[in-house]
Amino acid sequence: MNRLLLLGDEAVAQAAIDAGISGVYAYPGTPSTEITEYIQSSDKAQKENIHHAWSANEKTAMEAAMGMSFCGKRSMVCMKHVGVNVAADPFMNSSISGIVGGLLFVAADDPSMHSSQNEQDSRFYGRFAMIPILEPSSQQEAYDMAYFGFELSEQLGLPVMLRITTRLAHSRSGVVRREERAQNVLHFSEDPRQFVLLPVNARQRYKKLLAAQQEMQALSEASSFNVFTPGRDLSKGIIACGIAYNYLMENFPGGCPYPVLRIGQYPLPKAVIAEMLQTCEQLMVLEEGYPLVEEMIGGLLNQGNKVTGRLSGSLPRDGERNPDIVAAAFGLKTNKSYEKPEVVLPRPPALCQGCGHRDMYDALNAAISEYGDRARVFGDIGCYTLGYLPPFRALHACLDMGASITMAKGAADAGLEYAVAVIGDSTFTHSGMTSLLDAVYEQTAITVIISDNEVAAMTGGQDSPGSGRLEAICAGLGVEPEHIRSLVPLKKTHDEMVKVIKEEINYPGVSVIIPRRACIHTLKRKKTASNEN
Repeated sequence: MNRLLLLGDEAVAQAAIDAGISGVYAYPGTPSTEITEYIQSSDKAQKENIHHAWSANEKTAMEAAMGMSFCGKRSMVCMKHVGVNVAADPFMNSSISGIVGGLLFVAADDPSMHSSQNEQDSRFYGRFAMIPILEPSSQQEAYDMAYFGFELSEQLGLPVMLRITTRLAHSRSGVVRREERAQNVLHFSEDPRQFVLLPVNARQRYKKLLAAQQEMQALSEASSFNVFTPGRDLSKGIIACGIAYNYLMENFPGGCPYPVLRIGQYPLPKAVIAEMLQTCEQLMVLEEGYPLVEEMIGGLLNQGNKVTGRLSGSLPRDGERNPDIVAAAFGLKTNKSYEKPEVVLPRPPALCQGCGHRDMYDALNAAISEYGDRARVFGDIGCYTLGYLPPFRALHACLDMGASITMAKGAADAGLEYAVAVIGDSTFTHSGMTSLLDAVYEQTAITVIISDNEVAAMTGGQDSPGSGRLEAICAGLGVEPEHIRSLVPLKKTHDEMVKVIKEEINYPGVSVIIPRRACIHTLKRKKTASNEN
């Protein structure tokens, strides 16, 4: 059927299926719920094994979608506007890491709070992350934008936000479908540093994000979703965003006498807005949610560079300020006093000598060495993130706290044969438990290594709420007890650890390995305190 009568939510879902997604990740919440439900009921989704199970929360949904994108396949993540707050950590970092397979982030806003606790506008998140935003005015545009969104995402190497609202999500209209596209084949980034957001890598990725803004702007200026219609009455110009365009045209069924710019793709098309500012006596902005565009156009009124700073290029967009940078902005002589002398060599951080994480990584590398590209290790936030650096080079990703497990799950959903997550004990109890629950719920074939040093070591040795109970937590979440394996990471136990890791990564379900040895610095402090007492 090339023409269907669909809700706005259903149009987004059908477009994603037709665009060749391999998975949708979501947590139910009005007005977004029907997107995932439509895919869950789709015969094609069942036939082509499109992932469509609910996630434990919006954060895990975003991270799993990133894991699928990591493997080069297209994924969609859906949530209502308040869920964007839950997903904000991986969402913001995803614009720094970028994507491989196209990723569409659907945010369903709820103006007037029909079933919500606030009216927040998700476009601010999209602008905050500096990614493209698509905002449809009809069900047909919802379909077209969702279909196009995956192409745009892969073209730019960035996630793309699709922002819809309640009225569009829950009203029906005829939709003409496009050609069905096959799912992407499994493939990975050519840059092994892309998804490892250590500061040394993240700084370079942020520069790439800034550099992409020019292309994003050019695409928006030429977008068919941004349509300017001239008008004979120049006393007023109208900028209508998304579904607000419909509200406008319902008042002018014979055609609007004023010039109208219909906005469907962000960043804003500055050229046509600048022309409207010059030719129209007044501009009226019609938009659902907060006055985002209205505030931004106030900035466009600054035609004579009366305000300068980071946006004007007078100051760098990235990095810290210092007296030399400020002096340069004023055209003053700089002393370059803040440059590092050549005699100072960089000293990258490293795992402490005697740290149990070292023995764990030695065993992990030995265990997976024979699997080559069929294995990937997803890291997390903590001391063990340093396993990415020499001499281990063990990690392929590090997105945010708790993401190791969900990214491994998403990668396994995408077809990765051996997906391993490495997470610390304190990070596991912070945000890894819900990720593990997602994997247990679907019995995804992943291996989770909880490298337990019995403390939150990286932040100074605070107590970890999981100390002494990690096995019980994992069992309580549904991991089979025979696949919860505890080890002591030492040189003398290396062969045993390699054997256990190999056994568990070949198990076609969820397995957990807990290498446990106290942080040497924390243990030293405890012994010193005990002796003093």
